[in-house]
Amino acid sequence: MPRIKRVSTGVPGFDELISGGFKEFSINLVAGGPGTGKTIFAMQFLLDGIKRGEPAVYITFEEKKEKFYEDILSFGWDLEKYEKDNLFVFLEYTPEQVKKVLIEGGGSVDSIITKMKAKRIVIDSITSFSLLYQDELTKKEAALALFELIQKWGCTALLTSEEEEKEGHTISAALEFEVDSIILLYYLKMKGVRHRAIEILKMRGTKHPLKTFSMDIGEKGVIVYPNKIFTLE
Repeated sequence: MPRIKRVSTGVPGFDELISGGFKEFSINLVAGGPGTGKTIFAMQFLLDGIKRGEPAVYITFEEKKEKFYEDILSFGWDLEKYEKDNLFVFLEYTPEQVKKVLIEGGGSVDSIITKMKAKRIVIDSITSFSLLYQDELTKKEAALALFELIQKWGCTALLTSEEEEKEGHTISAALEFEVDSIILLYYLKMKGVRHRAIEILKMRGTKHPLKTFSMDIGEKGVIVYPNKIFTLE
């Protein structure tokens, strides 16, 4: 069996739970409610690649570039500098524009990603995109078309999904997407205090623990505690 090449996530404590990182060229999904740290997790993944000389692309449907750069600078991440070094591209699209990209088989996005030879890509979030499609079949076909494009680009991808919390657990609508992995982030209130946690729901070709672990968001981003199992007690 050929050895699977792994792509580090840049999230301290997380890679040791997943055999060293995501599988190269895989499509991974991070799902969770508001404030769970999805975008921060995604940016750590991109920045880890940038620091290794791997160009990265961030596609968003919801963020405004100036405000996003300002917010992310609070972690010490200077995206403007990486952009000037041709290692980072911020693309703000409407879901309708991405739909057009799929119809065109890549379009302008294809040109940007191919020219910069991107290795990592984040789409934040896939939820807005999925709302464009009413029936499940069309939604699945669109998702498959998107995944084919990502594979054509030769990127390892991370998608985020905005999920709502119900009875203390995240209900993931993301299961309908045939992603290689699903990671759930939680921000649960217990006795008046909120606690952060992370769970690997699935990860193809990777042996991973079936437990929920404590995590936190500090000055340098998300950190996972692989030796600290999270319980609701």
